[in-house]
Amino acid sequence: MMKKMIPVLFVAFLVSCGGEKSENNNSKNDQENSKKSENVEVKVNNHSFSNIDEINTTHLHLDLEVNFDEKVIEGVVRHTMNNNGAKQAIFDFKQININKVTLGEKGSETETTYSTGKPDELLGKALVVDVDENTKYVNIYYSTTPESEALDWLSPELTGSGNHPFLYTQGQAILTRSWVPVQDTPENRITYSANLKVPSDLLALMSATNPTEKNESGEYTFEMKQPIPSYLLALAVGELEYADLGNNCGVYAEPHMIDKAASEFQDVPKMMTAAEDLYGDYLWETYDVIVLPYSFPFGGMENPRLTFATPTLIAGDRSLVSVIAHELAHSWSGNLVTNATWDDFWLNEGFTVYFENRIMEKLYGKDVANMLALIEYQELQESVSSMMEEGNNEDTHLKLELNHRNPDEGMTDIAYVKGSFFLKTLESKVGRERFDEFLKNYFEEHKFQTITTEDFVAYLNENLLEKDEIEFNVDEWIYNEGIPDNVVKIESARFADMKSMAKSIKNDGEKLPTDLERSKHITQEWLAFIRAFDGEVDAEKMKEIDAQLNFKDCGNAEIMSEWFILGIKNNYNELRPNIKEFLVKVGRRKFLRPIYQTLADADEDDMDFAKEVYEEARPNYHAVSFNTIDDILGVNQ
Repeated sequence: MMKKMIPVLFVAFLVSCGGEKSENNNSKNDQENSKKSENVEVKVNNHSFSNIDEINTTHLHLDLEVNFDEKVIEGVVRHTMNNNGAKQAIFDFKQININKVTLGEKGSETETTYSTGKPDELLGKALVVDVDENTKYVNIYYSTTPESEALDWLSPELTGSGNHPFLYTQGQAILTRSWVPVQDTPENRITYSANLKVPSDLLALMSATNPTEKNESGEYTFEMKQPIPSYLLALAVGELEYADLGNNCGVYAEPHMIDKAASEFQDVPKMMTAAEDLYGDYLWETYDVIVLPYSFPFGGMENPRLTFATPTLIAGDRSLVSVIAHELAHSWSGNLVTNATWDDFWLNEGFTVYFENRIMEKLYGKDVANMLALIEYQELQESVSSMMEEGNNEDTHLKLELNHRNPDEGMTDIAYVKGSFFLKTLESKVGRERFDEFLKNYFEEHKFQTITTEDFVAYLNENLLEKDEIEFNVDEWIYNEGIPDNVVKIESARFADMKSMAKSIKNDGEKLPTDLERSKHITQEWLAFIRAFDGEVDAEKMKEIDAQLNFKDCGNAEIMSEWFILGIKNNYNELRPNIKEFLVKVGRRKFLRPIYQTLADADEDDMDFAKEVYEEARPNYHAVSFNTIDDILGVNQ
């Protein structure tokens, strides 16, 4: 079935939105009358103040208006709730103004009293709403603030055309509460719908049913029928066009990028077929990708129906599309079966990296899949070594302890790559056919549910290991530090050739073959080549390599970032203009963190250069990125 075009005009929205907006303009006294107290003590569980065991949201409806002039979103969120006799409903909010809270269905609401909890720098505040045991509907009238961390408001000059502003959200892990008052824990799954009003020259999209073209009113409706955790609530508003890729797949991008994006991601329908062949039907109806502006802090974000992607994936040769395979795989691991707590994050990401690699193998062959896995394994080894040196041994466990910590600290190579190699090693032990059957059943039996590590281990033992009398060191992989000795070994002859060439250049003074061109090898081979220098190579030699292969300005962000790090370590200062241009343009944290960290670890001159560049670049970054770089450079904003 072809993707339907669904820009929707809703006459009632103008009436309801206007009424709600005037009601939001309560006097200060009215607001004080409904707000009972501040700084109340509220228990925290799984990075959330919410009391979902007593009362939980089952459906959420948004009536919102997006105001680019003020950089705020204003309106009401309507919670339909399952109430087990609670006298209070507790929500999470951060960097949001609460205007009032009502109970009851739209059209027959009564205002209620509420309290707010002690402010927490990481978690925000609790919103404690007074209800009775029969309350089913809670409506929170609110507005965001320009400081809301989930929202990235981009001025026109930070977009491709330079003509229109852009807005996108990033909710994972606990930032959704900074643009919607919500019970912000992955334990609770919700369906949602929305009515949005945006400027008429822009298109609004959400992690839900979506239009494929803008309408003159700027009014859109959305619906997500499948239950999702709150971190997957997502919104993007900008000058966007749509290209149909077939097989219920498509791509959105700014006009200057749409043709390149459609070409780069033309294999997405094949990825969908490969994924379904492996682990069962895709249950989210459509799968689209939106290419966001360069400030987006991640490679991709698996918002259901609408993967958010960085433009750094547009390499021109489809060499970086494994990120899209990764986000598609999340439609099973993460979105369909979700980590119940952020301590269990590896259940989302380890499974997804494993699944991604299987998709890439099916489409592009075992050799390419092995190279992708080897690059990741190199990064895992470096991460484990660094964590051990810093005394953070427990952070190398798959099952984490993140209480009182930002769950972003768990978003490391441990969850992603150690998790995937656990599954690869398990597959090598039990056999691929048996393991595929196990995973397919796992996704089917746990679909639209959350799961803990302990739940998974019990399921694994009962349905695979004990059932087939297989001995495997599960606890060592999950609860112990480092990488177990029985990790599966992966080899690549193409990697070995690239490493050999680098070693000859470094140790024997050999030159590059004169007929060697960058296009003759894929991205992962060049990463292996650069890393094979082990951080040490003469700056003049780097200059010679650049003269032939032009790594410094090749347009491939993966290669450029690795090359920049090697150059910083070896005083190849001619790279500085290229490094500055890259850091000012690109907001993807994967690249920013190691480049800034290498500059900070080098010498005083490099640190001064880093701070000088950062002063210009920081306004272009999302909070996810600039919070990380602030810490690296010791910058207080």
